[in-house]
Amino acid sequence: MTPINIPQTQVAAVVPTVGAKLEIRKDVPVKQPSQLAPGECLVKIISTGVCHTDLHASRGDWPVTAVTPLIGGHEGVGTIVAIGAHTENSPVQVGQRVGVKWLANSCLNCEQCRTGLEQCCSQAKFSGLTVDGTFAQYVVSWVQHVTPIPESLDSRAAASILCAGLTVYRALKYSGARIGNWVVLPGAGGGLGHLAVQYAVTMGMRVVAIDTGAEKKDLCLALGAEKWIDFKETQDIVGAIKEACDGQGAHCAVVTTATSAGYAQAIDYLRPGGSLMAVGLPGSAKLESSIFWTVLKSISILGSYVGNRQDAVEALEIAATGKVVVRYELKSLSQLQEVYDGLAEGKIAGRIVLDVSQ
Repeated sequence: MTPINIPQTQVAAVVPTVGAKLEIRKDVPVKQPSQLAPGECLVKIISTGVCHTDLHASRGDWPVTAVTPLIGGHEGVGTIVAIGAHTENSPVQVGQRVGVKWLANSCLNCEQCRTGLEQCCSQAKFSGLTVDGTFAQYVVSWVQHVTPIPESLDSRAAASILCAGLTVYRALKYSGARIGNWVVLPGAGGGLGHLAVQYAVTMGMRVVAIDTGAEKKDLCLALGAEKWIDFKETQDIVGAIKEACDGQGAHCAVVTTATSAGYAQAIDYLRPGGSLMAVGLPGSAKLESSIFWTVLKSISILGSYVGNRQDAVEALEIAATGKVVVRYELKSLSQLQEVYDGLAEGKIAGRIVLDVSQ
């Protein structure tokens, strides 16, 4: 194989200190192949998605804080250009297209890793939070945790599946909802929501989409949602959801909002035996519900945190069949601060993907 020329420096978006403005630097060192530890790989990034989590990490408004200076990003797709010497039993190889996810590495030996909760490993490393992420031309990751990208899946579309798609897919997968069950998706027309609609439909669930605006209504219904509720036009949200779900309420709600408001009414509109999947990550909000009705209705409240390696493979495979299509806007790495400002102001609709290949 022809040796791959690895530059000494690269362009990357760097957060110098928590809360500081991004800096696009052109002199960020690239870890050379000879410097890679066993198990590490160097990935040349093609494209990377932008997530609200990246904004939280840069602003430091979560209970967990990022290591700075930091290169954010955790929805990266690229090509492996080097693997650390003495790496044994690597499941990937040089030249392979892979995804770099939020969970960059875990021990794979603890109870959490052995039971499919790798993301909860006490030794976990997180892309764009505790280790440098994908807002750069090159990123160091780990061979056991990068995810092969199906050939039929475009790199830009795959980027958003690596976090947004994976997150909603896992929440639906572990919700207990079955074929024919009603699933409520607040924020269904948004970046995570529009993917959740498609995964739910593909999994045989019946979707009640909640959002606002004619454009989002058309999108959700076109993606397969059976019912639409505009939260700005509906005075009785609980009553409307129950009516939409055969008068009994939904079997499941997947709440991706980053505020507590999306959780407040779920206990009321879920039918007995229903499940509330908590996915959004507001930094300081509390989850409040009626203990009486939670018990009396046998409601399950479950936290669902991104996904493990198998969940990622499954989410990508479904997208590769064409049953889940990502709606995204393409921007350049130099526009990242502009994207952050838009996210902070609530002006970003859908997913944003950055082209890093140029």
